[in-house]
Amino acid sequence: MDRDFLPIRIAILTVSDTRDAADDRSGNTLVERLTAAGHILAARDLLRDDRAAIAAKLRDWCADPAIDVVISTGGTGLTGRDVTVEAHRDVYEKEIDAFGTVFTIVSMNKIGTSAVQSRATGGVANGTYLFALPGSPGACRDAWDNILERQLDYRHKPCNFVEILPRLDEHLRRK
Repeated sequence: MDRDFLPIRIAILTVSDTRDAADDRSGNTLVERLTAAGHILAARDLLRDDRAAIAAKLRDWCADPAIDVVISTGGTGLTGRDVTVEAHRDVYEKEIDAFGTVFTIVSMNKIGTSAVQSRATGGVANGTYLFALPGSPGACRDAWDNILERQLDYRHKPCNFVEILPRLDEHLRRK
């Protein structure tokens, strides 16, 4: 049985102390790819590297029924200002452990052992998928083209994130 494409609503958050909307190449890369795939840009924002502010934005977007997925870019490295991963984990109900592993494998094929410096992560909160990607356009392309494009496509087999999206918050509903 072939399935019809189901567009999902995706919010893009760029985390950077040095970029602004005019030079947000990573955010633009993600927006271009998600819209080319047929998905809907539900929201977009840019925040500084502030753990509490990032977590608050993630929580707000997770509470918004018009957003299915949040993808952040930036702040996943090892420096003292890189706090996006911690902010994501402050919000997660469940972490998608294999996302970071698969991203590392994809990155290893592109940039070799430098892939160990990325802390890309994924998780679920309040029925919403959250993914934290590195801040380079190349990393965003790699994550979208090799992981997210397929997992966010209802037609992808044998399984994908979209088909279980309606069940992510089943533990919160009354029985």
